[in-house]
Amino acid sequence: MKKLMHILFLSCLKASELIEKKFHFRLSFKEQMQLKIHKMMCSACTIYEKQSKVLDKSIEHHYKMLGKETELEALKKAIYKELSNK
Repeated sequence: MKKLMHILFLSCLKASELIEKKFHFRLSFKEQMQLKIHKMMCSACTIYEKQSKVLDKSIEHHYKMLGKETELEALKKAIYKELSNK
């Protein structure tokens, strides 16, 4: 039973990691279900996801307005590279 609880229920830290991961990568079915269940019980993580979406879109819009789309893409690639190394 304890193992099942560990699989189904995430900490807020792990949920926030999955929220950020979801913006750039496809989540596995297990991760999608874990995040969905967690957000049904945790309003803080639901709010965090909404705020994170707004920030992500704002940063992207800011760079596009400055004409620095290539810098944004280079930054994304650097971030992806760092994430894949961990």
